[in-house]
Amino acid sequence: MEHYNGTIIHALSGFYYVEAAGVVFECKAKGAFRSKKITPLVGDAVKIEADGAKGVIPGVRERKNFLRRPPVANIDQLVIIIAAVTPVAEPYLIDKMVSFAAANGIEPVICLNKADLGRDPKLMEIYHEAGYRVAVLSAETGEGLEEIRELLKGKVSAFAGNSGVGKSSIINRLLPELQLPTGEVSEKLGRGRHTTRHVELFELPQGGRIADTPGFSFFDPESLELPEPERLWESFREFGPYAGACRYPDCSHTREKGCGVLEAVKAGKISAQRHRSYCRLYEEAKKMPAWQRRQLAEGK
Repeated sequence: MEHYNGTIIHALSGFYYVEAAGVVFECKAKGAFRSKKITPLVGDAVKIEADGAKGVIPGVRERKNFLRRPPVANIDQLVIIIAAVTPVAEPYLIDKMVSFAAANGIEPVICLNKADLGRDPKLMEIYHEAGYRVAVLSAETGEGLEEIRELLKGKVSAFAGNSGVGKSSIINRLLPELQLPTGEVSEKLGRGRHTTRHVELFELPQGGRIADTPGFSFFDPESLELPEPERLWESFREFGPYAGACRYPDCSHTREKGCGVLEAVKAGKISAQRHRSYCRLYEEAKKMPAWQRRQLAEGK
């Protein structure tokens, strides 16, 4: 019996495929996981006990973060894919994903795909000025792919976005040998058909991994853990320089007099569009019961 440290790169029907020492082992989790109510996730750093090509997983190392839907752990950055055309990007939903990433210690990157069909420089400028990394590319023509490769180098990245924005097409450009199936965008719904089924980590030639994350949709609000209302502003990084100038220490930055954030919005230093998203998310976070927040945090 050999012992290795590795990473789960795929999970299917109770089997976990662990890359360790340059080899992929087919593993089962030990029964102790069930009693501890722990489910190994793609992205988990694990110890394995292997006999030939098969093994067992006796333990999972501490995670720096994990996502419930899709189930994946230890993500460094969330690449939020939006489309220059159909399906049309909705700023509020982008902001919700950005806030969600921040709440989980994940660096958000906003990436505009289908640039060959059009682009919205004003939208991307809002996020650039707010302090986020933005990228523009076309999976169809290859424009911007080198910048994306550089962004992904040495990191574990998850791709997120509505069906139809081109996540699988971008991955196929980055790793042509995979030939992931892609789906058409429904004209009736403006959304693509789900074309991928299981979370999987793929190794990039330049170093780093990308997670193909089926089902990571903006339209699954119950799976997105927002910060507590009083800490929500921290996930809007452009609020930082102004939040300390508020008259009241418990300012919600939504409507109070003497609010430094509201003054910055009025002066054009903070995007009014981003602040509208913040106010909407603030109300949403206030309505989330404590039990639901605990369940999301525990991955239940």
